[in-house]
Amino acid sequence: MNGKAGNVRWSIGGLIGLGVIVNYFDRVNISVATHPMMNQFHLSLGQVGILLSAFSWSYTVMQIPIGSILDRIGIKWLNRVGIILWSLATMLTAIAGGMGIVILSRVLLGIAECPAFPGASKATGYWFPLRERGLATSLFDGAAKISNVLGIPLVAWTMTMWGWRGGFWFTAILSLAFAVVWWIWYRDPEEHKKITKEELDYIKEGGAQETGAPEGGVLRSLGFLLTQRKVLALTFGFAAYGYAFGLLSSWIPGYLETQMHMSLLKTGAYSVVPWIVASAADVLIGGWLVDKVIRSGRDASKVRKTFMVIGMILGLTVGLAGFTKNPVIAIIWITISLAGLSMFAPIGWSLPSIVAPKGTVGIVGGIMNFLNGLVGIVSTILTGYVAQASHSFAGPFILAACVLVVGIFFYTVVMGRIEQIQR
Repeated sequence: MNGKAGNVRWSIGGLIGLGVIVNYFDRVNISVATHPMMNQFHLSLGQVGILLSAFSWSYTVMQIPIGSILDRIGIKWLNRVGIILWSLATMLTAIAGGMGIVILSRVLLGIAECPAFPGASKATGYWFPLRERGLATSLFDGAAKISNVLGIPLVAWTMTMWGWRGGFWFTAILSLAFAVVWWIWYRDPEEHKKITKEELDYIKEGGAQETGAPEGGVLRSLGFLLTQRKVLALTFGFAAYGYAFGLLSSWIPGYLETQMHMSLLKTGAYSVVPWIVASAADVLIGGWLVDKVIRSGRDASKVRKTFMVIGMILGLTVGLAGFTKNPVIAIIWITISLAGLSMFAPIGWSLPSIVAPKGTVGIVGGIMNFLNGLVGIVSTILTGYVAQASHSFAGPFILAACVLVVGIFFYTVVMGRIEQIQR
């Protein structure tokens, strides 16, 4: 539709998605390196849980401040600086001589990558009309899943060839290359030299977010947003998703290596299956199908809520994965769970750009991702210690399913209609 007006917006959507793929390469590399690091640094499962969570410490703490800065100085410059810094943090991991330096590098990585998802949500709100928001959001959220499809086996191969340090050098160089691409191509719609007037009008008339700083200042906006039922509901609901997704994204390789006694390469091969299905569910269901149903005339709020709840219900199957000794059965349950969570995720990430008042998408996204990151820390550490104490992943997986039930409650009972908050 409206192809004659131009398609610069889709090139921007693709650029954001590419950035998330590169971004996630620098996140998943440490989960692939779990076993080699355990051997070299003599780590227990509990210590590995701390190591895997270190990224989330700073990532979580900085979400609201970064969201506020994002609304003030814009996406272009904050991401330029962030990409360069996260490349350097990954290089630091590659030369680390012990657990302390690895933790420091992951904390720095968390700070540098903090603007990625709030910035992607904000940019999508600027660049895409509401009728295309689901598919556009799935481009960057689906990229997070595709990064596991591409990244886990690729990083596993590089670490097999050149050691675990070689895998970190590889992802750092990729990040620096992306920094150049982002610097050249990303601009907000009004300042992009390649966009036509017709495409700009199409974007604005379709309900895109207006560019500009929040009205009334950052602190005033933050205080107002924290009292809004919709913001609290999307924050707690998304955190429930984040608990389950954080567990799976951090621990699938470690779970297969320790409980299923798989080799590094075999772990990479098995781990990629759930992420392939998850990527397809994210883009085709959470993105394309949701937009298609909304365009058919159905109530947009009801459509989004229905698909979100179905996705979280499917996510409950994570609770079954810890009760089998058969890796094929385990992967089936993990695949179903990740597929459900993935069809939920792009809808969840589209909400800040839909409900936030003008100029506050970054803050709303920061609030949402703050609690998401916080429960991710708890999920990652708790999983390690509980699995260590019980010699099984059954307990952590059941707990993740229980947390998802809480998330369903917030979206169905507390949220209300999905529409822009009026000040």
